[in-house]
Amino acid sequence: MQTRADRIRTLIEERLTPAQVTVRDDSHRHAGHAGARPEGETHYSVTVISPAFAGMNRVARSRLVHEVLAGEFQAGLHALALTLRAPGE
Repeated sequence: MQTRADRIRTLIEERLTPAQVTVRDDSHRHAGHAGARPEGETHYSVTVISPAFAGMNRVARSRLVHEVLAGEFQAGLHALALTLRAPGE
């Protein structure tokens, strides 16, 4: 069975063809906070370096990633800490 981290990575790889993608589950650090669930898989740190971000500002990059992961948000993903860069940045 795929974890949410695996699904996040796969979706980003399919849509953004990144040079690098790192997904870290930080849910344990948010226990008791809004959106946290006892089973975890709610809070993630994601770093993506992708040519898809070239010429985009920070807000546009974030919106794009949120669009890519819309289904995960509907299925219980609560929060992302994003680091989004184009190659060479």
